Amino acid sequence: MTKPKIDQLVTFLYTKNLETTTEFYETILGLPLILDQGPCRIYQVSPGGFIGFCQSGTAVGRTSEDQEGIIITLTSDEVDEWHDYLQSLSITIEKPPTLYEKFNIYHLFLRDPNGYLIEIQTFLDPAWPKR
Repeated sequence: MTKPKIDQLVTFLYTKNLETTTEFYETILGLPLILDQGPCRIYQVSPGGFIGFCQSGTAVGRTSEDQEGIIITLTSDEVDEWHDYLQSLSITIEKPPTLYEKFNIYHLFLRDPNGYLIEIQTFLDPAWPKR
């Protein structure tokens, strides 16, 4: 039997304030809203990658109380440019662009309005598949 293919990835997270989250992901990060399901909104990050946010308690009884251990990593070859752009919008940067030699990446960190940690990074390892 042939393994069925996977075409896309959607990661769902939860929020206490869907409007604030919408403002951040649409206006600050500029992600296109692909589907508005009322209490859940799904944004396109890349051709096959999506992130969705649901108002706490609306989907399977989940809440946004526990953000520990969750990192939303967005890859870009323009980490420094993202840093400058975010600073121009007065977004707090938790960790400025830094080379992390252990994993051979260059990255920065900030938080979204829900407290989720966002990492913008570029893989320096030539084994990482580039677009």
